[in-house]
Amino acid sequence: MIIDFQHHFTPREFVKDPGELKTYYDENGAPSYTFHSLLYDLDEHIAMMDTAGIDAAYLSSGAGTGASNEMSKKVNDYTRKAEIDYPGRFFGCAHVNPLGGKEAFKEFERCVHELGFQGVIIPSEMNGLYIDAPEFEDFWKEAVRLKQFVFLHPALKLNESKQFDGYDTARSVGREFSLVMAMIRLICSGVFDRYPELLIHMSHMGGGVGALLGRIRAYENKEYWGTVGNPRHGIKAKKPLDYYVQNHFVYDTAGICGSMSALKSTMVEIPADRIVFATDYPQEVRGREAVRNFVNNIRALGADGEKILSTNRNLLFKGR
Repeated sequence: MIIDFQHHFTPREFVKDPGELKTYYDENGAPSYTFHSLLYDLDEHIAMMDTAGIDAAYLSSGAGTGASNEMSKKVNDYTRKAEIDYPGRFFGCAHVNPLGGKEAFKEFERCVHELGFQGVIIPSEMNGLYIDAPEFEDFWKEAVRLKQFVFLHPALKLNESKQFDGYDTARSVGREFSLVMAMIRLICSGVFDRYPELLIHMSHMGGGVGALLGRIRAYENKEYWGTVGNPRHGIKAKKPLDYYVQNHFVYDTAGICGSMSALKSTMVEIPADRIVFATDYPQEVRGREAVRNFVNNIRALGADGEKILSTNRNLLFKGR
């Protein structure tokens, strides 16, 4: 069974100009999101999946990622409706504001116990805070209590986008940088030491972290770099970096626009055993044939490809 673990939609009711492709920009002029009809045309989603040989898709919505409690609930209800309208083809992801307090956690519990969703999506940074901020602590506790993995998606709107002032780099590079930083922050701040059961579904192959792990690993040597005792830069997790990289994260193949060279380079550091299939449809990859080619190219990897496409779904989904 092939599940697309990063498959996005926006309920049509949320789109002001259905059918019109429109890109929105943040206060610094950086592109933040592009809306188009494919986002809400779930019939076309199914047609694409049939063409590409994808059995089911894990639905998440930018409209509900890090959104208000009210918006999160609406998105969750629309997600459940998609599950009902297309039996067995879509699985829902819980949309919960990690900083939303008791009301957000009540919605989280509803998603798990009433709607039957697995996993919860949050952005890699939000509200001027980064993922290691103490304000997120109650959310980590709740995710562990409910036995849910956390789908860490790049923030659609970065806390700081001034350096990405041209060439659409806030999206092409800035979001990946945000994911790499989120991984480092989660590990080094001791989140996994406090919550050893916590599992993170890391989108975009960790922002391409495989290419940077050699350098990140080297800077774990605080004695060498003279940061021992510094209250921020001398901090280390209890175990070696690679323990967390290999045990607390599952990486998806979204974020590379179907590029096999990007996937292969990541696999030098991240084993196929920790990678699940994802497309980022219908944003980075939109055409039916493009998705089909991506599936076929991964399958051509042989045993590793079959793990990514099918076997590894059990790392995130239980009983499916």
